[in-house]
Amino acid sequence: QAIQSINGHNNMSAEEFTDMIFQKIDVNNDGELTLEEFINGVESDEALMELITKSFDLSNVLKVIQTG
Repeated sequence: QAIQSINGHNNMSAEEFTDMIFQKIDVNNDGELTLEEFINGVESDEALMELITKSFDLSNVLKVIQTG
C-alpha cells in the first residue's frame, strides 16, 4: 500500500495492484515470479520500470511526508 501511495495508485486495492503486476510479468501464469520473469518483465515494461524505480527512490517518500 505504501508503494501504491508513493506512485499514485491509490484507486486500487493492494490485491488489485498485485494482480496487475503479476498479469504484466508472470509470463507462464503459474502465480509465482521467478527472478528471470521479474527482471524481464520490468525491463520490457516502461511504466513498471518507472514504478519500481520510484519505489526505491526515497525522495518521493519525503515529498509525500512533506505534503501530507
